[in-house]
Amino acid sequence: MKRVALALLLLALLCSSVAAFDAVGRIIRIDHDKNVMHVNANGRDRVVAIAKDVKVSDAEGKVVEAGLKWDELKEDAMVTLTVERLGGGPTITAIRLGGRPARPDRPDRAAGPQGGKESMGFKPLSEMGAEDKYKGEDGGLYGSGKNEPPAAHLAAAKKATQQITPLDADGKPSASGTIAMVSISMSNATQEFSMFKQIADRDERKSGKLTIVDCAQGGQAMAEWVDPDARPWQEAMRRLRDAKVETNQVQIAWIKLANKGPRGDLSEHGAKLKKDTLAVIHNAKEKFPNLRVIYLASRIYAGYATGGLNPEPYAYESAFVARWLIQDQIKGVSELAFEGDDPKAAVLLWGPYFWSDGTTPRKSDGLVWKREDFAGDGVHPSQSGRRKVADMMLKFYTTDELAKSWFTQ
Repeated sequence: MKRVALALLLLALLCSSVAAFDAVGRIIRIDHDKNVMHVNANGRDRVVAIAKDVKVSDAEGKVVEAGLKWDELKEDAMVTLTVERLGGGPTITAIRLGGRPARPDRPDRAAGPQGGKESMGFKPLSEMGAEDKYKGEDGGLYGSGKNEPPAAHLAAAKKATQQITPLDADGKPSASGTIAMVSISMSNATQEFSMFKQIADRDERKSGKLTIVDCAQGGQAMAEWVDPDARPWQEAMRRLRDAKVETNQVQIAWIKLANKGPRGDLSEHGAKLKKDTLAVIHNAKEKFPNLRVIYLASRIYAGYATGGLNPEPYAYESAFVARWLIQDQIKGVSELAFEGDDPKAAVLLWGPYFWSDGTTPRKSDGLVWKREDFAGDGVHPSQSGRRKVADMMLKFYTTDELAKSWFTQ
């Protein structure tokens, strides 16, 4: 697949009279030994050579002396790449942090059309009532037009959150221990959660006992986490080690539901997403035995998407899949049991709900998603988009009656 993407890029260069162009992309990784960059642009992964004298600059255009070793050139960073056709093929001659072309006279090949749909005409799930219907589904985050869990599930959630306390490396309560919160999902999730971590760690309301670790990774959607021995789980464990967090100390997880290139109607792609997410939930409980609560999240608006990575209505419909899982647990489905001798899951709850209908303000809080809130592909959030999600998360975890008991204690 990567060879095909690279071949397409090479073909575009050979057929073009443009000697150089700026391309907006998201770093997957930089292979310093081979001097190539793995980058996702316009929904496709590419491998492009890097010139030995590549120029690296910050978002303001100031040259960075550290070059390719600059800490900001990390996984999922949005960058503008100057690509030229040199002797060996397409080669990156300049890298600038941020997602805007440095020169307006050069086309932005990766960004694609800047249009898209400003509205899909859908009601946010949180604003649909019991009588509203979307493909046979009623409204409300928990169903029947309600955005709060039913009494029995709320009581179970309260019991679970009351058990969240600082733990030592062996998982035993300790005043000097840690409460760890992790994220699990794909590129959008790590972009959003990493910003949430930044602002949360600076917020005076956050508990000093809480350690937030971003384990979500670019290109690793639900299907990639299904195998408990898969690379994203290995990387998650590495990140926990770097944060000096043991698996026994992880008590809260945030999982954002998505799969790459979904196909079919809600009944088809939703069934696969549900199956994959269920496996991820099982893996998380197995790896983190003291996991008490899993907050599920669906995607932000994707009406501006320019490719098939994950456009609408799939972003909107991911919320129904999250709700199916929560409703199954409420019904007592054994695969989602959180109590007893062999619990398969933690208590499932909604975290903040991020979808609004593009530029149509959400009634509850006026949330809108504008084109500038997205990177070139219309799927990944720009800095402003990430900040919107991060702010919603911080507000939720500092004000929700259950969440604030461990987030702000």
